[in-house]
Amino acid sequence: MSLLTRSAAVAAVMICITQPTHAGRIENAVAVFAALDKVTARISELEVPIDQTVEFGALKITARICNSRPPTERPKTTTFVEIDEIKLDGSTDRLFTGWMLAESPGLNALEHPVFDVWLTGCKSPQDGVAATSDEGQDSVADDATIGEVPRPKEVSPFPRRRRIRR
Repeated sequence: MSLLTRSAAVAAVMICITQPTHAGRIENAVAVFAALDKVTARISELEVPIDQTVEFGALKITARICNSRPPTERPKTTTFVEIDEIKLDGSTDRLFTGWMLAESPGLNALEHPVFDVWLTGCKSPQDGVAATSDEGQDSVADDATIGEVPRPKEVSPFPRRRRIRR
């Protein structure tokens, strides 16, 4: 083997060793958002099925894509979302169109005078592989039925108190 072909073979092996392999992304059926109503100071968890619209106050939230990575990879959860506001005259105004990142909620969240919306995770992978949201909850849809628009779940902004007996 000549010196040139040997060095080419070594270079090819080094390229294969140094470049990390990434698993494919997981396409999910449900995007999970946290929504803050600043008037009532309530935080709600919104489960938005892909290509369906969920209303939160005067907002219409439509998730188009929700991707995550397998549990063996570094976490990265992204969604492409469209958020419209319903005006008093019944017309709608587009407030946000773009990508939201669960690992950087302050980067691309919707900040509105009355509402804040940010991505927290994805649920129900379409390929059957279970993924978890950031809170560590199992991603299998619990009581949602197909074709039914889920209602937002109320989440208390205050942590649960524990009683300490003395």
